Amino acid sequence: MEVVYGIHAVDSLLRHNPKSIRVLRAQQGREDKRLAGLLELARQQGVRVEREPRRELDQRVDGRHQGVVAEVAASDTGASGDNLWDEARLLRELDTLGAPALLLVLDGVTDPHNLGACLRSADAAGATAVIVPKDKAADLNPTSRKVACGAAEVVPFVRVTNLARTLEALKERGVWIYGTAGEAEEHIYARDLTGSLALVMGAEGKGLRRLTREHCDFLIKLPMAGSVSSLNVSVATGICLFEVVRQRCG
Repeated sequence: MEVVYGIHAVDSLLRHNPKSIRVLRAQQGREDKRLAGLLELARQQGVRVEREPRRELDQRVDGRHQGVVAEVAASDTGASGDNLWDEARLLRELDTLGAPALLLVLDGVTDPHNLGACLRSADAAGATAVIVPKDKAADLNPTSRKVACGAAEVVPFVRVTNLARTLEALKERGVWIYGTAGEAEEHIYARDLTGSLALVMGAEGKGLRRLTREHCDFLIKLPMAGSVSSLNVSVATGICLFEVVRQRCG
């Protein structure tokens, strides 16, 4: 049994995959509008609700639960709605996509907080999908879902076995691969990002792996004017995604 907690994450789960919830545990004595609206949604979806003292909810999760914890079968936690894709599903979707693709590739990001923040930015930017390797990378879990504030239940999330192979398959479909690297000679603002593209962000501290780097069409960077040499990967992801959005809306 696994859990999803936090108002936004549980609300998104109720809206997109209520059947996965075994029981929704709500804080006893809390009657504010946010929780009341969530419990009404649970009632409408036929989800069982149980009230518990705050101290018991505190023992169930490691983070701030905001008065609500949903228990979900482990096999269902990642299957929120229709947003868990494999590589084959991703490629089928790209073959029928009627607009330029915007793919976010996270090359070995291991911190679930960063994964959640990247998912949130990807959702806000209208990304087609987020792609991660199956091994040595953060996955959807209670922490990443909480930080994502509901985006983990709606953004197409693609786990792939061989990232380099996936990047090659994207190229065959006309997707340009842009890798971010501090030593790149070109700033992101100098590139035309209006066509179909995959934005590849490297792991915390290590950056892009060698094989991933070799499969990129271009290496780009953010200009850094201060004494800090790099940004947190989730911050950099948000900036890069919205530069794409800015160009496409311009």
